[in-house]
Amino acid sequence: MKVVEVRRAGGPLTVAERPLPQPQAHQVRIRVEACGICHGDLMAVHGYHPGITFPRVPGHEVIGRIDAVGPEAEGWTVGQRVGVGYVHGPLGVTGVTVDGGYAEYMVAHENALVAIDEAWDAVVAAPLMCAGVTTFSALRQSAARPGDIVAIVGMGGLGHLAVQYARHFGYYTVALTRSPEKVEGARQLGAHEAILIGAADPAAELLRLGGAKLILVTAPNAELASQLVRGLAHDGQLLTVIGGGEPLVVSPGEILGRRLSIRGWRVDDPEELPRALAFSLRAGVRPEVEAYPLDEAAYAFQRMLDGTVHYRAVLVPGRSQG
Repeated sequence: MKVVEVRRAGGPLTVAERPLPQPQAHQVRIRVEACGICHGDLMAVHGYHPGITFPRVPGHEVIGRIDAVGPEAEGWTVGQRVGVGYVHGPLGVTGVTVDGGYAEYMVAHENALVAIDEAWDAVVAAPLMCAGVTTFSALRQSAARPGDIVAIVGMGGLGHLAVQYARHFGYYTVALTRSPEKVEGARQLGAHEAILIGAADPAAELLRLGGAKLILVTAPNAELASQLVRGLAHDGQLLTVIGGGEPLVVSPGEILGRRLSIRGWRVDDPEELPRALAFSLRAGVRPEVEAYPLDEAAYAFQRMLDGTVHYRAVLVPGRSQG
């Protein structure tokens, strides 16, 4: 089978051939139909996780069909459509400490699987396995309620999904972006308002609207996030779903005076992914994607890093190069 692997920390994504993996106890083998490229794949590419070994196949936004069932794997059958997300399970962390979906086939533990409705196009559904469930869960579990002002920072792979969820949840949705090209795109995706960062003071604009109950940070810019705290309403919350090494700078007095909260969000509830998939299908939430063959994984990955990809890149093993 063909895979895309990283052979050392910080090394390039390299196309290689490997023997077809055999599922062990409580495992299935999946023929991969699509795998999203996520910023979290840097964990594998740069070897940030302490448990990683090389070579490693990244990828944790996987849609495919079960190709073989190992012994003692219960409840799953050959031909069944399944997905695998960023799972910390019995096998390890998908695409980080165990091989993921940048491949024609992969193995996964039965507990890592979620059933995928046949109505989904695999390429469209793949980003929901991480980017989708992350933003869906963060918004659903936040302090915001229908009618509240919710600001989405960043209009990339995470942000363009967050805008759609926020609108469907009944929030007054405000998109904040540095890209003039994405201002109108944000409105088309459901934002009530879109603010171009740099052309206006985004915190002042949020205060003009009445202050944001929630600011959801989907882009790695700690300096901007620190500045945006000023745009929160009383009892407002700044929630980040993306990491980074730079510190947030907020005074205790500012937090105390308006009873603000600052929180990070990671999906820990395994039931959130089925909820996100079902809601997205019913509500019509859809990622906008660019599809690439495995041979172009390095190029697609760099487009994701550069922010030039149209929202989300997805690898399609069956797709021909060019």
